[in-house]
Amino acid sequence: MTKRVAILISGGGSNMVALARSMHGNHPARPCLVMSNVAGAGGLAKARDLGIQTAVVDHRPFGKDRAGFEAELHKALAAAAPDIICLAGFMRILTADFVSKWNGRMLNIHPSLLPKYKGLHTHARAIEAGDGEAGCTVHEVTASLDDGPILGQARAPILPGDTPDTLAARILPLEHSLYPAVLRRFADGDRTPLFLPGSD
Repeated sequence: MTKRVAILISGGGSNMVALARSMHGNHPARPCLVMSNVAGAGGLAKARDLGIQTAVVDHRPFGKDRAGFEAELHKALAAAAPDIICLAGFMRILTADFVSKWNGRMLNIHPSLLPKYKGLHTHARAIEAGDGEAGCTVHEVTASLDDGPILGQARAPILPGDTPDTLAARILPLEHSLYPAVLRRFADGDRTPLFLPGSD
């Protein structure tokens, strides 16, 4: 049975596009919804161009009422009835209560080699630490920030003279390869971690 995938974004949606374009042919999943917490997110137009239903739950009117925002988010997701939720540049921290409703069905991509550099500014932190490599990780979402079981990783060298922007640009294509590959396996019931060629 084909799995239904909802993708949550906050910005341009490049990982969303990579995921959506991968779900064709004999892929075990199909996109059913792209939703954003930002009404003007560029990824929404891209999703519509791909023929995917879109929705917006703007977090701003809720102020500090995170539970209220998440209740509306959950309602919109439940209406789409996804089997899997992919966070793809969704810039809101989700509470344990929300995560528990989708436990075992929510994935995220994070721009570091977890467990290193949870949170923001990952590329700058890797450079400042003098690391020789950086990368990205796909993991299951749990109540702890960037802390769920690792489902895949890809690595890239940190080169002399790298800035956070140049490193991010080198890692983004790896994200676009890794996330779709992990999603396909996950939709097939395979949660064995995937390490792309050149990775440990």
